[in-house]
Amino acid sequence: RRPPCHKRYKIQKKIREHHRKVRKEAKKRGRKKPKKDPGVPSAAPFKEELLREAEQRKQRLEELKQKQKLNRQKEHEKKRKLEAKKNAAKLKEKAEGKVGESSRKSKAKTNKPLDKNSKKSFCRELKKVIEASDVVLEVLDARDPMGCRCPQLEQAVICSGGDKKLLLVLNKIDLVPKDNLEKWLNYLKKEFPTVAFKSAMLMKDRTMFTKRRARVDLSRTTECFGSKCLLKLLQELGKTQNKAIQVGVVGFPNVGKSSIINSLKGVRACNVGLARGVTKSMQIVHIDKQTKMLDSPSIIADPSNNALALALRSIIDTEESVSVGVLEGVDAILNHCSKQQVMMHYSIPDFSNTEEFLSLLAQKRGMLKKGGVPDVENVAKLLLCDWTGAKISYHSQPPGSQRPPPYLTEDKIAGMQECFNLKNLEEENNNTVQALKYPTPASSIIFQSAGMANGTIEENKVIEVASEWENLETSKEEDEEEEEEDFTESDDDQDDVEDEKDVTEVTKLGERRTSPTNSEKQIAESEHSNLLSFSLDKTADEDDAYDFNTDYV
Repeated sequence: RRPPCHKRYKIQKKIREHHRKVRKEAKKRGRKKPKKDPGVPSAAPFKEELLREAEQRKQRLEELKQKQKLNRQKEHEKKRKLEAKKNAAKLKEKAEGKVGESSRKSKAKTNKPLDKNSKKSFCRELKKVIEASDVVLEVLDARDPMGCRCPQLEQAVICSGGDKKLLLVLNKIDLVPKDNLEKWLNYLKKEFPTVAFKSAMLMKDRTMFTKRRARVDLSRTTECFGSKCLLKLLQELGKTQNKAIQVGVVGFPNVGKSSIINSLKGVRACNVGLARGVTKSMQIVHIDKQTKMLDSPSIIADPSNNALALALRSIIDTEESVSVGVLEGVDAILNHCSKQQVMMHYSIPDFSNTEEFLSLLAQKRGMLKKGGVPDVENVAKLLLCDWTGAKISYHSQPPGSQRPPPYLTEDKIAGMQECFNLKNLEEENNNTVQALKYPTPASSIIFQSAGMANGTIEENKVIEVASEWENLETSKEEDEEEEEEDFTESDDDQDDVEDEKDVTEVTKLGERRTSPTNSEKQIAESEHSNLLSFSLDKTADEDDAYDFNTDYV
């Protein structure tokens, strides 16, 4: 609705009175308008050069202003991110009902019971599985068997005493060339009894109801190879010991521990996923009357391992925003592979570094942020999942000479192979090798293994590592607070600098200053025209004293 005229006139009158009042106060204070720049007089010598220099100076000031503006924007973005993190942390604390100082939080953390996701609980559950089992199956990825072996675990099983046996299960054999698989079987069987295995990919859950789909052949994916051989070995061992045996399945993340149990059972009894660390506690699965399978959490990779072992064998939280470790892991993987084969596999042009490779891959897969910026962090995480999952075919060569580790003596090797029929095992392995289809050596990426990966089994060592992480987190929070203070101070300083520059722009171009500023000194040094800089730095008295004999010849 339109307001009435008398109200509109009243408002206009008040505005005029206010403006009048403001003008009167300005007159009393004696504020004067800034005088206009008269410019360089036409009679002055070197007028064109002076004007050119003034324009150059103006351009430089504008460039400096733009640079400062960009820096300010970056700092504001950092500040916003810090504020967003703080707000998220506060909301989390409110939701969980944790309000207090950082010291109270740390004390509460120490008094808390163990979380299922904590690495300490993983170690405790793994130790339970090793102690309770009569046979330990160490699951290895056939693409990098040596990198999946944990010397600490093998030593703990061998030195535990009693009739405890250790078997190696070479899983994912369909992802390596046939010749490479045979080489690895010949290498590993000299140390421990080794079973070639290919677990089923799609298992039906008891509680799931699936409709039949036409024209879908699931026989190849649901088919399992090597299960009969493994069950025969376990049954023979049970007969020799005259008791029901418990079989512990252990290994690094994403080697296929739960998939092997599901394949032997024929039903999806254990949870399986692409994410690392899906199994968080010991789980008992009854295969038959004589055998119980014990599913265990993953072995925790020791932080002292190289970047490649940490990238492929450690538990990475995909929800974390920290991308330094992920990028280092991708860099390590690319450094241990053939560059041409990686380019052929991903159908990507030549790249100079890891960031360029990830940006090209993100553009190809359409993983972009706002403004078309490639999402490098999520692509790196996805690439690590591909390399640990069953997507990419790559293979590593076994060592040239057989050098068993120091804890494996000839007596220990003979003791581990004592109760097994090795001839039957070799025949069964040959049957499984012949039954499968394999990738060609040209299509499989050649990979350089980094050797055995160290793991932490004892809880005490994990506590020390966790305390270091907590210290890092607290130091990060302190650094963030200091950064915030620096940002506030730097903003004030920048405003002061801008005000000073505005004042310098207002000053006359024709005037000559007695003391030049630092910015003008730098400009004068960079320029080759010494005569012009000399003429600008002169005082007014020197400029007025013209010598007509020299200037106007």
